[in-house]
Amino acid sequence: MNEWVARAAAVLKGEPLDAGVARALADVPGEEVLDLVALANRVRNRFSPPFQACSIINAKSGLCSENCRFCAQSASHATHAQIYPMVSAETILAAAETAYSEGVRSFCIVTGGYGMTEPEGDFLTVLEAVDAIRSRQPDMGVSASLGILSDTTARLLAEHGIEHYNINLQTAPGRYRDLIADTHTSDDRVATIHLLKRYGVQVCSGGILGVGETMRDRIDLAFTLRDLGVDVIPLNVLVPIEGTPLEDGSPPAAVEVARTLALFRLIVPRAVIKLAAGRETVMNDFQGLLMLAGANGFITGGYLTTRGRDVQRDTALIAELKAFGSGGAPREPSTA
Repeated sequence: MNEWVARAAAVLKGEPLDAGVARALADVPGEEVLDLVALANRVRNRFSPPFQACSIINAKSGLCSENCRFCAQSASHATHAQIYPMVSAETILAAAETAYSEGVRSFCIVTGGYGMTEPEGDFLTVLEAVDAIRSRQPDMGVSASLGILSDTTARLLAEHGIEHYNINLQTAPGRYRDLIADTHTSDDRVATIHLLKRYGVQVCSGGILGVGETMRDRIDLAFTLRDLGVDVIPLNVLVPIEGTPLEDGSPPAAVEVARTLALFRLIVPRAVIKLAAGRETVMNDFQGLLMLAGANGFITGGYLTTRGRDVQRDTALIAELKAFGSGGAPREPSTA
């Protein structure tokens, strides 16, 4: 076994992973990555929840004022993404009921845009939808991803029973302006995380792999998320979209994604780590291996502007992964 992987095994005893060891593990050669994957799998089985799945609705799409370089919904980019205003609370409820009928017990309402800082308009529609879902399906965990929040809107979401709130940091905070966007800062997102934590809302925050970041950037992101105490970490793999500045980007190789997932698991052993966009279309035949590299969650049924897999195939995948140990019986609890 690689000597650095052997040193990292101290995580199994509850010891935090040292940043120096994490950086050394980033250079584990390809033939030894499976040792790292095996360790991450053991850590996940010991400390983190079972495999879980969630479904989302893109409730407001396109013409976003922000210029995130990877995103099809930015008004700054000429893409073929759908453009439509906020859908009705009834439409959101219908999508949640469809997900529920397919066995999913976590549902997230997602909107494009800078954020919702005033309790009016689209924000009130979200609250109406949350109330309707929780009334109709009390055991459905309802989450939201609405961008930057104010103290008032964060408090209202908590009062209406939002279980998780998604606001991705995307990359190491020090590289955000270089790699992601210059229309807002990573500090804006961190401030929203602190607001949500103040009101007892669990936070879902992760990043995207393949936007020009280094392994050091990924490790810095993982330690930042650990220090912020986030509960769920979605990791997306770049799906290059025509019309965006990253349309010619090259997604990372499967072995690199496996190494990254394993490092995140060792750094944040108790979080839910979700392999999200790109797991089916970019990672292809390797997604089962990647789920064993420390991940214990995914989004099923599709993403915001890219396709995903149907829920039935993903349910079968969860059942198969159980044979490798999933930290407990597979379930679909509330995680956005």
